[in-house]
Amino acid sequence: MRTTLITIASALLAVCAACGGGESQGRLPQGSKPFEVDPTHFTTVIDHPYWPMKPSNRWIYRESDAEGAVSRVVVTVTNRTKTIMGIEARVVHDHVTEGGEIKEDTFDWYAQDDRGNLWYLGEDTTEYEDGKPKTKEGSWEAGVDGALPGIILPAHPQLGQTYREEYYKGHAEDGAQIIYVDALARVPAGRFDRGLQTRNFSGIEPDVIEEKIYAKGVGGVLEITVSGGSDRAELLSYSTA
Repeated sequence: MRTTLITIASALLAVCAACGGGESQGRLPQGSKPFEVDPTHFTTVIDHPYWPMKPSNRWIYRESDAEGAVSRVVVTVTNRTKTIMGIEARVVHDHVTEGGEIKEDTFDWYAQDDRGNLWYLGEDTTEYEDGKPKTKEGSWEAGVDGALPGIILPAHPQLGQTYREEYYKGHAEDGAQIIYVDALARVPAGRFDRGLQTRNFSGIEPDVIEEKIYAKGVGGVLEITVSGGSDRAELLSYSTA
């Protein structure tokens, strides 16, 4: 399955090189360029078709890497909000454990604009070692120290769209491109058709390329590092409020 998906995606990239710079692309944030946002046009009601976030919604993932380490990731939408750049954002909690021991604890901040774009406004993350906090490297907040918000999923995904997901110079410089709009993913949680597939990249680690598949009505179901590593994250279960 994976070979087929990547082969198709590579072919689409060539076709989309010409279509990626159209009007829809111009309305999406790019790289380190400023992008005007109006707080009055945002909401914490997140109903994006490919990642609806209602309080108490929960996703459980299994992550594995080349060294054989296996982690359990629990992502929960909370009732909490945080105001960032005047925007009220939804707080989403990520809790990562390995062998029952905490490895990372993160609070992410999301909001949706009135066009339906799903925005990412930063994260408060803590990495642990031997059960104790080790570092908060990777934490950032839009509007602080030059950090800029980005989009996780456009309102109307189109092949070839490229956009900034996050920007905090030297710490968080991720972007994504939509490479497939009819992806198939088979994971422990089930089979998901007509998924949205993105290719994700970072200015900090240019050799590392990831691909993600989002299923309608569910959210992220599969994530694979296709260059610069062999990490894999797959959805084990999903529950709604």
